[in-house]
Amino acid sequence: QVQLAESGGGLVQSGGSLRLSCAASGRTFSNYIMGWFRQAPGKDREFVARISRSGSSKIYADSVKGRFTISRDNAKNTVYLQMNSLRPEDTAVYYCAADGSLTALYDPSRYDYWGQGTQVTVSS
Repeated sequence: QVQLAESGGGLVQSGGSLRLSCAASGRTFSNYIMGWFRQAPGKDREFVARISRSGSSKIYADSVKGRFTISRDNAKNTVYLQMNSLRPEDTAVYYCAADGSLTALYDPSRYDYWGQGTQVTVSS
């Protein structure tokens, strides 16, 4: 089992920045590819970003590319999502997830563990 806990969400004005953190406990954090997803009211959960176990490979959704940066610190068992130039359409609950199969890619149903989520609200 891996327990994940997100933090860092909040209310920010359009153009502002937030840094989300996801702290992991349980099994060896570095064994898992980590992802960030988000879900806005009435919408499906959507892929935001993904980072390899070493942190050397990162993938982003087109909607956040150039604005968001995913990173991880395996010594601290934590994955981060730095969000810059935020827009009202970025408003959602943000979730981190762990992929033990290493093949889940963009499909949320294939991730093994999830955090409880943190709310991000961007005002116009």
